Amino acid sequence: MKVIPSLLLASLLLLLLPSTEMKRPGKGRGLRGARHKLKRDRYGFALGSNLYTSLFTESNTHVWVRGSGRHSRSDPFRFVPSNCSESTESGEVYVDCQDRRLASIPMSKIWSREPKHLLLARNRIKVLRDGAFFGYGSLTSLDLQQNQISLVEEGTFQGLTRLRTLLLQHNRLGTLSEEALIPMPNLRYLRLYDNPWNCECPMDSLIRTLQVPSNRNLGNHARCAEPLRQRNRKLKEIDAELLCKESPSTGTPQGDQTDPTSLIQPSPIRSKQDATALCHTYIFPQIRLDCRNRGLTKVPTGIPEDVVHIDLSHNAIRHLRAKDFHGARSLRTLNLSHNKMEHIDTGSLSGLLHLRELDLSENGLYFVQYGVLEDLYFLSQLKLEGNPWVCDYSIHYMVYWLRLHPAVKHSGLLCHSPPEHTGESVEEYVHSYNRECPKERQHSRTDSDQTDPELWNTPLEAQGELEEEEQEPSHLRMPQKYQIIRLS
Repeated sequence: MKVIPSLLLASLLLLLLPSTEMKRPGKGRGLRGARHKLKRDRYGFALGSNLYTSLFTESNTHVWVRGSGRHSRSDPFRFVPSNCSESTESGEVYVDCQDRRLASIPMSKIWSREPKHLLLARNRIKVLRDGAFFGYGSLTSLDLQQNQISLVEEGTFQGLTRLRTLLLQHNRLGTLSEEALIPMPNLRYLRLYDNPWNCECPMDSLIRTLQVPSNRNLGNHARCAEPLRQRNRKLKEIDAELLCKESPSTGTPQGDQTDPTSLIQPSPIRSKQDATALCHTYIFPQIRLDCRNRGLTKVPTGIPEDVVHIDLSHNAIRHLRAKDFHGARSLRTLNLSHNKMEHIDTGSLSGLLHLRELDLSENGLYFVQYGVLEDLYFLSQLKLEGNPWVCDYSIHYMVYWLRLHPAVKHSGLLCHSPPEHTGESVEEYVHSYNRECPKERQHSRTDSDQTDPELWNTPLEAQGELEEEEQEPSHLRMPQKYQIIRLS
């Protein structure tokens, strides 16, 4: 009889073992357990009280971001995705995720503080989904230029009530709804150019919004890519009334086929080179205009007044003209290297009082004429290498200006011609020129020329004084404010 309770106890233990096995984390519990395991394997894994989330870039590399169960921005073990950087400029937080090969928007929870500026330029983002910027309510600027964005859903910018600047230029957008802009009531600057806009009925609401007079800084320079009759026309110049009257299949107005509007020809390609439309504009850490390799033959117009850095290198600019940089009063660095520049007008750099760095290397400059550098009071670096400098009297201005500005670090000022001075420093050439010329004049006249009273106030003496004056460039000679009277 005692054997029966023992058997019952053993049976109960056998029944309890599977149930305890089923209660282990991540196993069993039917569909609920399977879903939990799948979710954990795909998006993260639990470790203690912390949750590790995986972000994916286009190259399928994992970036693990640590955060607590509740959102905490003070976690010292947080990892920023793909080496994005956080910095503070003038008290505002910048998050720089440019050139990180990101295919999606990083989560807002991973930053130590709420960013004011989010920089996502030059990534591989193709679609902006609804709620993509959830948690970024403090943003005032958002840079999405130079991605591959072809679709923006209506709820993408939900919550960005403080956003003032949105950069969407240089993408693949063909259409955009006005509803996408409604969540941003404070938007003041919107850049949409260099997108293949399809100016047909779906663009009706956006075009009407851009044409409201108070929206003068929204969508400037954006142009239609199709249909053919609208190609290259600015969105702000399109007649919105006609967009939805066209036949979607033929692109011609419905009804009367002789409507005069059907005879409108595509606008010719503009010859005016506008800096804002041709170049890449970046706002971090300071406003920068990147115009490299744009095939420019002259300095583009419309340079923003607040731009700090301009890169015009690797173009085909031959001539700098007066007032080319007239509006760029805040400019600090100017790169004009690797062009075909042969001449710089006197007033071309006027007004650049704050310019610190000027790069004129790898051009075709023989000399710099008088007055070109006069406004560059705070210049600290001047690059001049790679130019065919001619060591004759025209090169003296550059040397005298550098002597008067000893704080300017310069490089590459070497004689290219004539052959007897090739490879010689221009400063050394000018020094030897001033050292040798008086000796030649001294040997050409007798010492009595200087002391014979009979020669005073004669044409010969006047000729000697004129030769002495010509030792210095005429533009550096001070006007004589007094007259010398000789007493015998």
